Amino acid sequence: MDREFVFTQVDFERIRGLIRDRVGISLSEKKRDLVYSRIARRLRALELKQFSEYLDYLQSNDHEIQDFINALTTNLTSFFRESHHFNHLAKQMLERSHSKPVFRIWSSACSTGEEAYSIAMTAIETFGSWTPPVSILATDVDTNVLAQAKAGIYGFERVEKLSNDRLKHFFFKGKGPRDGSVRIRPEVQALIQFKPFNLLAEQWPVKGPLDAVFCRNVMIYFDKPTQYEILTRFHPLLRDRGLLYAGHSESFQHAADLFKSQGQTIFKPVIHPGRLGGRS
Repeated sequence: MDREFVFTQVDFERIRGLIRDRVGISLSEKKRDLVYSRIARRLRALELKQFSEYLDYLQSNDHEIQDFINALTTNLTSFFRESHHFNHLAKQMLERSHSKPVFRIWSSACSTGEEAYSIAMTAIETFGSWTPPVSILATDVDTNVLAQAKAGIYGFERVEKLSNDRLKHFFFKGKGPRDGSVRIRPEVQALIQFKPFNLLAEQWPVKGPLDAVFCRNVMIYFDKPTQYEILTRFHPLLRDRGLLYAGHSESFQHAADLFKSQGQTIFKPVIHPGRLGGRS
């Protein structure tokens, strides 16, 4: 198959190693065509002729590393995706509201923001207030999608599956040059703090105790040892009755010493003897 750029197996292996070392993503051989198509865009932008040139360029240009990561991260999401999680979250919020003043949530791979905004809307609906007692941190390794999340502006096709009540309550309809788009209400945005973050970073930007962590459809891109390492770091951040919400195809049987399934890809931390108190 003729291609615009020279792309060898050595190039592919170098890319696999780089993305694994930087963000933990494990690319299978089946992803070779996907890698070519996404990184080829960077070659065009930089007016390079082959992948080896680009990979050499990466070694001497720290700014390009972020564009490299952005190109290879997958950001498929939607509002109230896996809706049963938000129904369960609403119940969890009400149960905890009597004992804790603020319900703390981390959306750890928030992509373009739909998950974090769905969490905020759930809180507003659950407490019947624009200022519910919640604190939401939303992070992502891809700075491009994080900028979209902060803006809170979406094409109408991204919200057309929402009910009319939610559309009217939580969004402003675009006019003029913004026709065909919607913008999330500032009251919803005010509940969320967006930050860039790599789950493989040595220092994490959040401290426990947390009531809920959303890490959905992310672990499938990591190998089992990397998954276990991340779960090991989630575990002490959660309250004893806190919950980890995972993606529909994710199972953590290899981390049974850390998390126990509650069904519907919801997990609670296993409480170890001697665990520090004050996390209930």
